[in-house]
Amino acid sequence: MRTDGTVVATNIHFPSDNSLLVDGVKVISRILSQAKSIILANSKNINLQMFRNRYRTARRISRQIDSLSKTRNESGKQKRKQAYIKLIEVTKAAIKQAEKVKTILDKSDAVKSRKLLQKWEIFLPRIEQVVEQASRRVLAQEKVSAAEKIVSIFEVHTDIICRGKPNLDVEFGRKVWLDEVDGGIVSNYRVLKGNPHDTQQLVSSLDQHIDNFGYPPKLVSSDRGVSSQSNENYAQLLGIKQVILPKGGYRSKQRIQHERKRNFRKGRHWHNGVEGRISFLKRCFGFQRCLYRGDMGFQRWVGWGIIAHNLTIISRCLVFQARNIN
Repeated sequence: MRTDGTVVATNIHFPSDNSLLVDGVKVISRILSQAKSIILANSKNINLQMFRNRYRTARRISRQIDSLSKTRNESGKQKRKQAYIKLIEVTKAAIKQAEKVKTILDKSDAVKSRKLLQKWEIFLPRIEQVVEQASRRVLAQEKVSAAEKIVSIFEVHTDIICRGKPNLDVEFGRKVWLDEVDGGIVSNYRVLKGNPHDTQQLVSSLDQHIDNFGYPPKLVSSDRGVSSQSNENYAQLLGIKQVILPKGGYRSKQRIQHERKRNFRKGRHWHNGVEGRISFLKRCFGFQRCLYRGDMGFQRWVGWGIIAHNLTIISRCLVFQARNIN
């Protein structure tokens, strides 16, 4: 068994504070226009100002922020901050409009009103979180932890993942852990929450392998990020003959000699195949970016990608065997 992780991106744009605020105003304006026809059909004595569309205003201010972000002098920074204050005020005004319309819709029993109220229940808390986040980060110059951040009001399950990859400082998506057995079949996968350390994944992978096949693998390999003494001890306790976990950082002479052994080097060469497997999944089975919506949609996207991949590998093996027989 060889095991490794990758990141599948969610279908979102780059999450800057101003773009998230604009997204919030856009969603509110869209739902307000839908609510307007329902409310005016039942009552004519309604103040039309509560249905005001603020999206164009928010988008104009957002463009000013984008242009001012290129300036590094103090005057440009102050102008950018003032633009952010205006954009936050516009978003708060849109939220107040939404709250007023929501109270009117609460009195209606129409099916369309119920559907709009469900949308309010989903999006208003997210937009309020975006306003709070922008106020803390931009106005108060406060550092917000990744666990507290929201990077999309549509795909809230998106995680901020830093893996130290070259040219990829930050990735926005979900971390997926894969276990592959000899023959190219992905025997197990897990969609992880947040950005847990790789050392936490080997025990779960080995336990799942035993559940699937009834016995531990003869060889287990992974990269340096998974290596730890507790993982090696657990694998040896299960009776695994070859534990190929190269150690990162300082290595003793005894450790260097161990990793230079022929079996260890052969295991390392075999482990490189999992990188090709991940590349194959990204190129052909949708692991580059998930196009389904929501957490459950993400789980389905990854699951169907694994199933399609395994069926492809099995069919290739069957064709190869049939050719050899003939």
